[in-house]
Amino acid sequence: MKIAMNFLIVAAAFACLAIPTTARAQFSIEFDQASFSNFTPTTSGVENFNFSIDVAGNLEAGTVYNNPTLNSVVYQVFGDLDAAVVPSGFSQFNLQRSIGGAEFFTQGSSLDFEVAAGADLSDGLQASELVADGTGLIFEINAREVNTGRFHPPLFQLFADGTGQIQNSNNTGGVNPVTGTVVNVNFGDEFVTGFQFSASSLTLATVAVPEPSSASAVLVLGMIGFARRRRLSNH
Repeated sequence: MKIAMNFLIVAAAFACLAIPTTARAQFSIEFDQASFSNFTPTTSGVENFNFSIDVAGNLEAGTVYNNPTLNSVVYQVFGDLDAAVVPSGFSQFNLQRSIGGAEFFTQGSSLDFEVAAGADLSDGLQASELVADGTGLIFEINAREVNTGRFHPPLFQLFADGTGQIQNSNNTGGVNPVTGTVVNVNFGDEFVTGFQFSASSLTLATVAVPEPSSASAVLVLGMIGFARRRRLSNH
């Protein structure tokens, strides 16, 4: 009888832990220039960047992520520019952005990738587990800004053949505070840099480990306490 009761208590505890919780469900996309190699600038000399994107949702195989709900976007891109030819006339720049997900999309930005149906996400998301479109594109962050007066928000792309590229996006509108002119640049007017990567070893996303909610924890502790009282009353 005692063994059966203990079994029921353990089963109930695990059932409580399986109850939907209020724990973090989001996953994070994070990478920087250290994950890539063989940089080949064709316009200016921009080779430094880092991105951290907190996605408000589960990372699931066989899922298309086209502008998913985001909690936050943080990135930095910096480097030298060819002042004689770029529209801004700057010799260098250091763009740092830390904004909410809603603002990211409102300003004209986008995020797009598709996770393969057979992806094993237990160790995070590797570039090799993404699905290519008709052009070979597997991952894209377009941080385009409209009406903000910035020249350099980037377009970052990865392709299935292990190549990628970062360049300025087609940012338009708004008066730049340094030049006093309205921004109107096309893709790559300010900088274009190609690079290479290993699709199987490039980890783009990690998953937050869910923690039991306070309600689940209370239920588990309650079951343990109940069992302890029963044992004491039987002695």
